Parts: sequence; structure tokens; C-alpha cells
Amino acid sequence: MAEELETERSDVREDGRRPPRAVVGSHRIEEEIFGKVFDKNIVKRIWAFVRPYRTKIYWAVLAVLCFTAMQLLIPLIIRYAIDHGMQPGSDSQSVLIWSMVAFLVAILINFAASYAQETLVGGVAEDVLFDIRKAMFTHLQRVSLSWMDKTEVGRLMSRLQGDVNSMQEFLETSVLSVGDITLLFGIVFVMLTLDFKLGLLTLCALPVLFVVRLFWLPRARKSFMAAHETNSIANGALAEAIHGVRAVQSMDRQSVNFMLYDDKARANLNTHLNAAKYAQVMVPIVDSLTGLAMALVVVVGGARVLNQALDVGVMVAFLFYIQRFFDPIRSLTLQYSVMQRAMASGQRLTEVLDVPVDIKDAPNAKILSAEMDGSVEFKDVVFGYNPKHPVLKHVSFKVNPGETVALVGPTGSGKSSCMSLIHRFYDAQQGQVLVGGHDVRDLTQESLGRQIAMVLQEPFLFTGTVFENIRYHKTDATREQVIEAAKAVGAHDFIMRMPDGYESILGQRGGNLSLGQRQLLSFARALVADAKILVLDEATANIDSYTEMLIQKALVKLLEGRTGLVIAHRLATIREADRIIVLQNGELIESGNHRELMKNEKLYSKLYNLNYSSFDDIPEDVIEEAVTESAT
Repeated sequence: MAEELETERSDVREDGRRPPRAVVGSHRIEEEIFGKVFDKNIVKRIWAFVRPYRTKIYWAVLAVLCFTAMQLLIPLIIRYAIDHGMQPGSDSQSVLIWSMVAFLVAILINFAASYAQETLVGGVAEDVLFDIRKAMFTHLQRVSLSWMDKTEVGRLMSRLQGDVNSMQEFLETSVLSVGDITLLFGIVFVMLTLDFKLGLLTLCALPVLFVVRLFWLPRARKSFMAAHETNSIANGALAEAIHGVRAVQSMDRQSVNFMLYDDKARANLNTHLNAAKYAQVMVPIVDSLTGLAMALVVVVGGARVLNQALDVGVMVAFLFYIQRFFDPIRSLTLQYSVMQRAMASGQRLTEVLDVPVDIKDAPNAKILSAEMDGSVEFKDVVFGYNPKHPVLKHVSFKVNPGETVALVGPTGSGKSSCMSLIHRFYDAQQGQVLVGGHDVRDLTQESLGRQIAMVLQEPFLFTGTVFENIRYHKTDATREQVIEAAKAVGAHDFIMRMPDGYESILGQRGGNLSLGQRQLLSFARALVADAKILVLDEATANIDSYTEMLIQKALVKLLEGRTGLVIAHRLATIREADRIIVLQNGELIESGNHRELMKNEKLYSKLYNLNYSSFDDIPEDVIEEAVTESAT
């Protein structure tokens, strides 16, 4: 509780207000402040993705430099044409002709260089973004379930989409920044070379620009950070509301949720409008300075031309250079905004890529062969999602090869945690979990997964055909194997009633099927997997009695020659198990078959009588005692 209160205090801003939160529960994870304007560590991480395409980047930089050189050369050609081609004399015509030829060549080189750099940079940006998305997706498939349990899907989608797009904008403009900086210094050099005094006069507008930027940069950076934060929060709220739409409608929460989301959306709108204001405010300032500098050149340069102290061509070239001079400043100002967003996005992307993978294969991990006996053993296992609060306390038991063992106990007694440890979704803090006589930490996760098939209470079906979903665990399964498995679990008949049979497309999460039908497909998937160990975690909890009867018959075939571990609150479904293990408060308190445990008249018998006998036939003191034991 103290930790929760401390978290609540840390969420309060300096102005006394709390940051916008998502519709339900997103206060668990708030976005952190995003980092520096330019973070070399982030650039280094992003460069790792760019490195394979560095040859193309070098060619793009060369193209940008060629483009910049032409931008510097064109005003000099114009200046030469004015000063030498418009003077009386026999060479004027040839000067103009050669100037025109040089001008056309410069334009052609300009076009080719621009096309080359746009094509190369655009292609590299797309390739890099593809690699980043692929790396993030691959990493997210491997991160610990404990991290995924407390991370909202909307936040992850914001990073995978919005932040990656920000990186694309940065990659596409970063090469152009090289050209802008080169053009800026090139123009200063050329202007000072053509006329040192007029060049210095032109540059006098720069101190004004630097003073403005001094006040602008910190405010702009703060506004960009706020825009990122509220965008992520709004996305998290949206994803949560969409995923929970059934609960929202069932509790008539639409108007309340709309008001809550409207707050996040409006906060997001306001921060983005503020960021846009800071992103664009420099443009009119730069344009005004451009006009001021051109006016100075026209007035001062014009007076010098009249006094024959300055060539007309030089003054015209200066006007071109002044216009070009503030273009890269304007561009670099906008690119600063892009870079700021990219640094924020880069940090958020690298945070995802740096999420520790707690469950890793040991350097000398063994491959669990298909010939292993299928035994499962817990040796003095202590485990808790929070190590300070163990869910399992020194649990020890063994499931022999081919044996079907049921785990029974009140909610929160640690049954599902045992199943998670067998598949090594988590690691025990103490003790050992053995599969086939091997500690699961000494086995490769891939080989362990091949020998364990799981059917969960909430079946998850993927968008695709029925055929693809059934063979999801074993992608090389034949059509005959898939059909045989479907027939074995009683799913074949309803599949054939679908429009395209096994090629029928399932909606999102199998939404066009009933819950019982989805569960039958999960059983067929487990049967096709042909694993040595079958784990059923409340697999029949949400199924009607008729479907449960079909599955009970299918389980006989499903468990044939396999080790079975079954969790069920509906205790009638596990009466035929070879052995029943009873857990309470994370401790093993009973073990035996149904008849033995009923004779013991301890927790199992009380739970069984409470669930499957008429309340009128049970003495009131027995019901109270069973409820009390289950709760404690």
C-alpha cells in the first residue's frame, strides 16, 4: 500500500494536476520524460539498423552535396552572365550562350542529384523501419509474460506505429540536414568572397535569430514531449475501450467512457496544437529576417552600384544567396522539431527493445527429445509473481509417465501457476520443475514447447482459416491429421456446416464461433500437436453440458499415451483422474484419487459436496466450514 501511495504522489505534476489517464487502469504505467534533444546513445542504437544500408547512405550524401554545389553555382553563373554578357562588345553573345549552357547543365545535375538522394533516402528509410518493426515484434514475442501482463496494448501499438513513423521522418530528413549545413556555410563563404563588407552586413540579421532560438528551444522541446505523452495515453485509452467494448456495453458505460476518453483526446489535441505552434513559429520569423536582409542588400548594394563600387551581377547574386541562405535555416528549424520527436521516439523504441528477457535458454541448454517419458515433477518449488509474496510454497509432487493428475483448490491456490512453471512461462524462485527428468531451465524453450500442449479456459483463435488454426502448433500437420483430430474431439460436424468447411475464415479471435466451438478447436489443436504432455487449465469451465460430454469422450483418446495435467473447478470432470492434488494457499494439503479423498472428508470432499450436491441435503455447518476453508 505504501508503494501504491508513493506512486500516486509521483504522478502529480508541479501544477498540482494529475496527467491524463486512460479509460480504465492505465495509471499502472505512465510515460516517462523522454530524454535529450540529441542523444548519441539513441543515435548509436538507430545507426545499428542503418549500418547494413550505409553504402546507399553514402551515395545519398554525395548526391546531396552535388545538389548543394549546384545551388551555390547557379547564382555565380547568373552573376557572370550579367557582368560579362550584358556589356557592349563582340563576346557578349558567346558569354550568354555559354552561360545558358552552364545553367542547363547545372539544372540537369541538380535534378539528377535531387532524384538520386530522394530515391536512396526514401528506400533506406523504409528498409530501416521494416527492420525496426521486425526487431520489436520478434523481441515482444520473447519478453517475459510478467512484463506483458502489466503493459497496455495501446501503448505498445503507439510505439510500433507512431514512434516508428517519427523515426522515418527523421531518417528521411537527416541526410538533407547535411546538405542544409553545407549550403549555409557555403553561402557565407561565397558572399564574404564576393564582397566582404556586404557579406558582413547581410549576416548582421543572424544574432537576432540566435536570440530568438535561445528562448524558443526549451519551450519547443517541452511541448514536443507533452504531445508524445498525451498521444500515448490517448492511444492506450482507445485500445482498452475497444478491447473491453462488451463489458462497456453490458454495464451501459458508453457515455461515461466517452467523457473519460474525451478528456484524453482533448488533452492530446491541445498539446499537439501547442507543439505545432512552436514548430511553425520560426518560419515567419525567418521569412521576416530574409526580407530584412534583402532590403539591406538592395539599399546598400544599390547605392554602391550607383557609385560604381559594386558590380550589378554581384548584387543580384547576393539577392539569390540571401534567399537561399535563410532556406536552410528555415529547414534546419523544422528539422530540429523532427529530430526532437525522433529522439523521444527513439528512446521509447529502444526501451521496448531493451525490455529484459527473463526467460532465456541456458548456454548449454539441451533439446528435449520426443522419446522422453513425459513425467513432470515439482521439487520443493517456491514461486511468486512478486517474489516477496509467494504463490506456491515448497510444493513437491510427481506426475508419472502416462498418468492423468488433476490440480484442485480454491481460487488463488496456485493451480495455474503450476501449469505456467511446467511450460516455463516463469522461473521458480526456489526448487526445481522437472519435465522428462530434466530441469526446465536446462532445456531449450522451443523443444519444451513442442512436447507440451495447452488448452486454456479462454481459447485464443487467430484470424485465418479453421484448418490453419487447428494446425497452429504443428504447421506441418496434414489435412488428414487435422480432420482426424477434429472428428476425435467432436468438432468435425460443426466445421462442415460452415460455408467453406475447413477453409472457412474465422473472425477476430474466432468471434464468429460460439465459446464451446472455439474450445473444441483448441482441443483439436492440442491433439494435432501430438505432444507428450497435455495441460488443461479450466478448459471445460465455459462449455455447456452437452459439449462437455463430447470433450470427456474425446479426452480418453486425447490422453491416450500422454501425461495429463488438469485444472477444473467443476470437480465432476476430474473424478476419473488417476490422482488428484489439492492445493490451498499455495501449499499441497491432499493427494489421492477421488474415492480416497472423499473418504478423508477434508477440503476436497467438502468442495465436491458443496458444488455437486443439493444445498438442501448438506448441513449448514458443513457449508459454512467448506466456504471458510476455501476462502482462507
